[in-house]
Amino acid sequence: MSVTSSISSDGKRIDIKITGRFNYTLSQAFRDAYRGVSTADDVRYHVDLSETEYMDSAALGMLLLLREYAKAHGAPVVIERPSEQAELILKGANFEQLFRFRHDKNSSMAA
Repeated sequence: MSVTSSISSDGKRIDIKITGRFNYTLSQAFRDAYRGVSTADDVRYHVDLSETEYMDSAALGMLLLLREYAKAHGAPVVIERPSEQAELILKGANFEQLFRFRHDKNSSMAA
């Protein structure tokens, strides 16, 4: 399980990818992926869950904290290509009401 992140060259997009299990053990790495990052004013956060095998309530909480942080900066959060397992959990928690989901493969981690 891991968290990787990248920032587009113009600083307008932060991509965060979760691989494997998304649970409390990733909380610090997930937070570090978006906090304290110097970005443009109109930044967008994209969370790629295509390789996420499992999510627990802590992962849902981390996504909510990201949403709160992004909202304070006037930025949207997009959930990219959630795996079948991740999507079941997100939909069960009604996260489609809180986040924008993108399922197409053309929405890769590139800026």
